[in-house]
Amino acid sequence: MSPVIKVENLSKRYFISHQKREPYLALRDVLATGAKRFGNRLTHLFSGKQSPSITTREEFWALKNVNFELSQGESLGIIGRNGAGKSTLLKILSRITEPTTGRITLRGRVASLLEVGTGFHPELTGKENIFLNGVILGMGRAEIERKFDEIVAFSGVEKFLDTPVKHYSSGMRVRLAFSVAAHLEPDILVVDEVLSVGDLDFQQKCVGKMEGATKDGRTVIVVSHDLAAVQRLCNRSLLLEQGSVVVDSNTDEVIRHYVSRRLDERSVYEQASNKEKTVNLRKVFLANSHGTPSLEFRYDEQITLVVEYEVNKTLKDCCIWFGLRTMQDVLAFGSADIDVDASMLGERSPGYYRTSVVLSESWLNAGQYVTVIGITKYNPLQELDRVEALRFTILDVGTPEKLRTGNFRPGILQPLMTWTTSQAQDKADLVEK
Repeated sequence: MSPVIKVENLSKRYFISHQKREPYLALRDVLATGAKRFGNRLTHLFSGKQSPSITTREEFWALKNVNFELSQGESLGIIGRNGAGKSTLLKILSRITEPTTGRITLRGRVASLLEVGTGFHPELTGKENIFLNGVILGMGRAEIERKFDEIVAFSGVEKFLDTPVKHYSSGMRVRLAFSVAAHLEPDILVVDEVLSVGDLDFQQKCVGKMEGATKDGRTVIVVSHDLAAVQRLCNRSLLLEQGSVVVDSNTDEVIRHYVSRRLDERSVYEQASNKEKTVNLRKVFLANSHGTPSLEFRYDEQITLVVEYEVNKTLKDCCIWFGLRTMQDVLAFGSADIDVDASMLGERSPGYYRTSVVLSESWLNAGQYVTVIGITKYNPLQELDRVEALRFTILDVGTPEKLRTGNFRPGILQPLMTWTTSQAQDKADLVEK
């Protein structure tokens, strides 16, 4: 069976202009230089030569030799850092821009959700914008009329359909825009960072709509920084770096590779002192039950997170916090030094500080995690320093599920919890304790 999408040696080149910065000049120098340039231009004009320019151009490859194929009904996630080339790839697939080299073969109708709300007119009502936006996205009037009630119900803005869009909140606007776009029925659907619109309930509806598209046999390509959404929607993903595909595999493997490339394998994270910062993190490590820095821990082993930081200017209303993320970039939990000691919001004088927190044993499930440590100031809210420091592993040794069945229990946590059971002859004899 022929692929629905075939990308062969795809590259896209841009040119970046750089204006040469001139040194500081006095007024007499500016006047003299201006007269000299005017004379040079006249000379070049009459001689037929081009006037020299102070602007230089740099060649930049947003994409370089990208290759992949997709079959009907497949869903592909594309992840990577900002500037990796993700949006450029989607714009080429959507035929918004042309590639510099390479070839793309598309079989079927393509619809793109690259920017929610494109074509909305603020003076028109919500109802009028549904028809306008639907036409812009390639839907016929009959198709829009047939799906109108479904679009309105999905958006949740029924009460405001006859209100001009300029009076909508930003959330209402994107909900309505996504609802129109989500009811397209293309063979190939290209989605760029639009699964995070609206509130949490609406986001779930958006993801559910994309899942429905793949179940209906449509080919879906998703670009998103929401790795959990990519993992839910796509069985296969590409990791882009500097315009090139570095990993093409199942989504779980690609996400693990992406997260791990942001870290190194040091058991102790250290950075040099920076006196220009008000405060800066200097050292972070995880200690095992023997107090030794490590990146591997037993399930039933206590872990101590140690953070050292340097205060260069007197601080008030700030806290040290950490978050624990999975390799799928899902936040497991977070904690701060002011959770049980609000006095830490008081003044912190210049000096070198060391703080620690204990992660209880028999709590985290087996797997790999990433620590994120930061220093945040309140009133006004400002992040003073932040590091994504260490990747560590909880070994599947002694976990309840492993001991009982030899299998892995899903989930981020696998705590040993206390259960109390009582038995009686009938319900009436049971007494709550």
